[in-house]
Formats: sequence, C-alpha cells, structure tokens
Amino acid sequence: MFHYVVKTISKSYVLAEMEVRKLLHDPTELVSRALQPILWLGIFGEALSKIHAIPTQGYSYLQFITPGILTQSVVFLAIFYGLYIIMDRDSGILQKLLVTPTPRLALVWGRMISAGVRGLSQAIIVFLFALVLRVPLHLTIWSLLGVLAIIMLGAGFFTGLSMIIASIVKTRERFMGIGQVITQPLFFASNAIYPVSIMPHWLQVASNANPLSYMVDALRGLVVTGATAGLGLDFLVLTLAVLVVSAISAWLYPKVVI
Repeated sequence: MFHYVVKTISKSYVLAEMEVRKLLHDPTELVSRALQPILWLGIFGEALSKIHAIPTQGYSYLQFITPGILTQSVVFLAIFYGLYIIMDRDSGILQKLLVTPTPRLALVWGRMISAGVRGLSQAIIVFLFALVLRVPLHLTIWSLLGVLAIIMLGAGFFTGLSMIIASIVKTRERFMGIGQVITQPLFFASNAIYPVSIMPHWLQVASNANPLSYMVDALRGLVVTGATAGLGLDFLVLTLAVLVVSAISAWLYPKVVI
C-alpha cells in the first residue's frame, strides 16, 4: 500500500511537470485567459460598486467580488481540462499512457496539479489587477499560503469533474456543450458576485451544496475579511469533494478510449 501511494505521488508529479512545461513553452493561453477577470473586475465590478445595490457587509463591492472573480477564473480554466483528455485520445497519447504501469489515480492527480498551477497564475493576474484598481486586500504570507491551498483544491475538484464528463461523453462537441451548461449555473448559484442572504430560498439551498461557494467563502475570508471561523469547513468540503471525484475519475479514465 505504501509503495502504491509513493508511486502514485511521484508519477503525479512527473505528469504535472510535463503539463506545466507545455504552458511555459506556450504562455499565450495565460494572456488570453487574463482578459476575462480583467473585464469582470474592471467593468462589471466597477459599475456595480457605484450604485451600492448589493449588501456587502461593510466592504466595497470590488473587495467583495475579487475572490469570486478569482474563483470563476480558476473554475472556467479547470472545467475544460477534460477536453485535453479527448484530444490526447484522438492523437493516440492517451492510449500509450494507459498501457504503462502508471496508476490511474496518478493520471488524474497529475492533471489536477497542473490545473492548480494554472489557477495560481490566474490568482497572480487577479491580485495584480486588483492592486491597479486600488482594491484593499488582506495579503500576508499566511493568507497567500491559504489561497494557494484553496486554489489547488478547487482546481482539482473541477478538473476531476471535467474528466468524469469527458469519460462519459467522449466527443469534443458534446463536452464543450456540457461544460458551458455546467459552469454558468455553478457560478451564478454561488456567493461569487452576491451574498447568499439575498438569494431566494431554493437558490440558497443550491449555493450551500455548491463546492464553488466554499471556494469563494474561503478566499473571501483569507484576502478580504480576515475571518477564519469557516475556513475549516471550507477546506473539509473541498478536500472531500476532491477525493470523491479523484476516485470516480480514476475508475472512469480508461473508459475514455472505449
């Protein structure tokens, strides 16, 4: 068992490093993905901060929305990771990986770690632009370490979810359609751009069951409010969610090629 765990972790690191190298060789994806959070913060956030229509518990709307936009950027990046699996299958790379003795869980974790690293690059972009807009944020070594952990967990969960979808639908067209259908409801049925308290009851229930809400809540506590009372629950929910989708993804992974 111990040997399997060590092997899985080491293989996950190797696969994640391979994915990150692709990003370093072609950083244009980071530039293109930087546009979305900049537009949300610079236009949507600035506009709504002027009208004071949304209660934000004494914080400016830009402060309130910054963790939500960061979460959105990470989720939108991670949820389409399953597309890379379909592309690897079509190019024959996936079949070669599946015949190696690499644990299936390592294939899943490697993708999750890679998505987390890309998510951290989004965090840098969002925080730098927030500083340009003079958004007061509570940034310390400990809060940044917490942000790192939350982004890795959140990116891991949504990457695993996307891999499950890719294993089921198997085609790029279907995956793209389902990806869009899932991401938009998840984002708007969360506390990313408005507090849960102003939602109708049925949407509050959906928000409380939405892992994205726990990701936003943790990031908001770390970099805006400084409140740490709910961090334990946020970490617990996200960790359990990652473990569940990891197991399901590893079980379904070989089925992509069928």
